[in-house]
Amino acid sequence: GIEVPSVDVNIVKSENRHPAFLAKNPLGGVPILELDDGAIIAESTAICRYFEETKPEPPLMGTDARDRAIVEMWLRRVEFQVAFPIMEAFRNTHDFFKGRISQVPEYGAVCKQRAIQQLAWLDGELTNRPFVAGDRYTIADITLLIGVDFGRVSDIRIDPEHKNLTRWYGEVSSRPSAKA
Repeated sequence: GIEVPSVDVNIVKSENRHPAFLAKNPLGGVPILELDDGAIIAESTAICRYFEETKPEPPLMGTDARDRAIVEMWLRRVEFQVAFPIMEAFRNTHDFFKGRISQVPEYGAVCKQRAIQQLAWLDGELTNRPFVAGDRYTIADITLLIGVDFGRVSDIRIDPEHKNLTRWYGEVSSRPSAKA
């Protein structure tokens, strides 16, 4: 329910490395959120936190101190245990980064295996709850969905034997927001 004007930044053409963009985010990462007063918020979770504070319904980052801590715990687990290895597998093995960064293909292969192992771990975690952090869809689910979808680029996929993760993926990927 939040309308935000957007500007496409073509990372294939390194537009995120042009001086005008680097003036807004010296690290060159996307996305960024530029507020009406000119303030820049970088990093996806920080942008989500801003939106949560300005429009708290539905609560994607928790409803009270306990719930926010549990959501944050699962968000960090998804980031570090699944999304990060997927990103590092991509960065270190994919042709997109050849000549852009130093790649270590062996490290990328280790990261790929780590991501696959952690998806199996999450399958077990989802045995008794519908969503990553509990009974409600949260930012942890959004982050995992992005990681799983991005993993396909590096041939990292949910194993069909992982019934809980397969169920979870079917539910969250069919949400209208996932199709946006």
